[in-house]
Amino acid sequence: MNSMPQLVEIVEVGPRDGLQNERVRIATATKVHFVKALAEAGLRRIEVSSFVHPKAIPQLADAEQVFAGLTELGQCRLSALVPNEKGLERALVAHVSEIAVFTAATDTFVRHNIHESLSESLVHFGPIVTRAIGLGIRVRGYVSTVFGCPYEGKVSPQQGIAVVRSLLDMGCAEVSIGDTIGVATPGDVARWLDRARAAGLPFERLALHFHDTRGTALANVLIGLQQGITVFDSSAGGLGGCPYAPGASGNLATEDLVYALHGMGYDTGVDLDKLVEASNVIANKIDHLLPSRYFQAARVTPCLPA
Repeated sequence: MNSMPQLVEIVEVGPRDGLQNERVRIATATKVHFVKALAEAGLRRIEVSSFVHPKAIPQLADAEQVFAGLTELGQCRLSALVPNEKGLERALVAHVSEIAVFTAATDTFVRHNIHESLSESLVHFGPIVTRAIGLGIRVRGYVSTVFGCPYEGKVSPQQGIAVVRSLLDMGCAEVSIGDTIGVATPGDVARWLDRARAAGLPFERLALHFHDTRGTALANVLIGLQQGITVFDSSAGGLGGCPYAPGASGNLATEDLVYALHGMGYDTGVDLDKLVEASNVIANKIDHLLPSRYFQAARVTPCLPA
């Protein structure tokens, strides 16, 4: 463990990826409070919302209003998902400084999600990325279903690697590699990263995004750390799922990730007690329990020092 890097960067995706699948409509003021509480807990990269068409994901229809309530959070990098040119225009009006574009490793998943083929998605994202970069906006790429697809089953490493390379070549500063339906095991992650290294992908520009559907997310993070990945996506309270991936449960919980990382000697800059308080903002507004193990334990017993 001493040979591993000691600083790990967490990208908090709860306000966007987490809330998009919630049935109960969350008020704009609550979302603003949630993001501010996450920032207060020490998270410095927060994905706030998505500029998708309001009819597609009504929960995120208030993206402009949420960003308008966060103008004083200059110490944080606040980002938003941008699906198309119209979404980019809305993001520019909202003065968003970082955007993300989204595709997948399988054609069928992309068609279900954004109603075009994988190759078409890469073509149409090109001008969006180029324009954003020209305006000084940082661009992140997402590749979903890298380890498995709800429609096509197991996915070969070569498929995901090719899409990641396309996004990097397009100009994305970072690409997040997603286990959207939570099927990856530590062996799968190790094999994928071995192939990625052999293919020459720059690990300093990669992030990992695990769902905990089968309880392997933290073990997969450990493999990523051992391979040199230092950026991981997670969601406060374990919020999330995917409306286009049947059976996908929540993201890796930020509390669980931080607790494990601190226990291994890594620095995240996150205060666990304050993180629990942030998750509690949403826990009181939804119609189910948050799945985070640490969050559940902290609400019953005092938080342990991390």
